[in-house]
Amino acid sequence: MAYAIDQELDTKGLHCPMPLLKAKLVLNSMAVGDVVRVVATDAGSWDDFDVFIRQSPHELLDREQQGDEFIYCIRKGE
Repeated sequence: MAYAIDQELDTKGLHCPMPLLKAKLVLNSMAVGDVVRVVATDAGSWDDFDVFIRQSPHELLDREQQGDEFIYCIRKGE
């Protein structure tokens, strides 16, 4: 990992669309270039975050599945 995590967001147990909505709120409060790490357990978040990143100025630095957890590292864009 070649980047620092500025904020952690735990959305485990929340169902679509809540993980993405909570991530958007956190991103709105962050400075450009900051990185948020989001942990979700909703499998639908995989596609939700993919679509969101393609339609936003933000950068998906990493995403992975560890057991039943889906982890996303997102750098805030302009």
